[in-house]
Amino acid sequence: MFAALGATLIYALNHTIAKDVMPTYIQGFGFIGIRLIGATIAFWLIGLLMPKQHIDKADRWAFLRAAFFGMAINMLAFFKGLEYSTPINSTVIITTTPIMVFLFSVILLKENIRPKRAIGVLIGFLGALSLVLFSQQAPANAPNISLGNFLFIANASTYGLYMIYVKPLSEKYNTIHLLKWLFLIGLLMTMPFTLPELLEVDFQQMPHSVWWRIGFVVLGTTFMTYLLMVYAIRHLRATSLSVFTYLQPIIGIVYAALVGADFMTPVKWIAMSLVLLGVFLVTKQEQPKGL
Repeated sequence: MFAALGATLIYALNHTIAKDVMPTYIQGFGFIGIRLIGATIAFWLIGLLMPKQHIDKADRWAFLRAAFFGMAINMLAFFKGLEYSTPINSTVIITTTPIMVFLFSVILLKENIRPKRAIGVLIGFLGALSLVLFSQQAPANAPNISLGNFLFIANASTYGLYMIYVKPLSEKYNTIHLLKWLFLIGLLMTMPFTLPELLEVDFQQMPHSVWWRIGFVVLGTTFMTYLLMVYAIRHLRATSLSVFTYLQPIIGIVYAALVGADFMTPVKWIAMSLVLLGVFLVTKQEQPKGL
């Protein structure tokens, strides 16, 4: 539980901290390149101190699938979305993750769907959709809020799939061994998208205030959160774990407002209320033991 709570806190702060870097100093895909390179190096260095573990041939496809959803599509969608949209929008929409986990559990794991949960899925979807369709005029550092919000939905969806697909791997393989391979695969998958923007970054002109934010994203949002979440996934069900995203909008909105990075509007309040109500209805009932 404390591992999931720690990861949630870092994620919530990341919405604003990472946004302060984009798109002024680094574009979204370029930032993912830095994030994946840094975390991959960290996991492989620590892996040198760990006992070696062979990957079963039967699990190779599972590794590719988990890396595709959790380290490639998920990260690319979130940071490009954050480049286009605002921190508060991202904290609201990311709260749909439990809904996505539930939907994919119904589709992939044949979990039973009950009327209250179906209503919750619909309400949560309407909340997220309202941010996409009724966003107000974009500030200077958020050039395309609607597109950014759509990418946040893609991020929540792919992260929901990652949580389902990585759980059986987390129960079979050592955490560091699992993550070093997932991040290496994700790095190779995303290079065609990240390398062009990464080469455009002028590192020599970056102020010190940007460097600590990059460090937070690489070591905190990437290395620590994925390490903590894999540990938490091993001990908690995916649907139970996803409920910790309840805390992200609260922490994220408070932090964004305190540092003046974003502000609330009536549309955002309504959207957040709908999303949280939807998530509450989806996760209210006892989840089956399969997750």
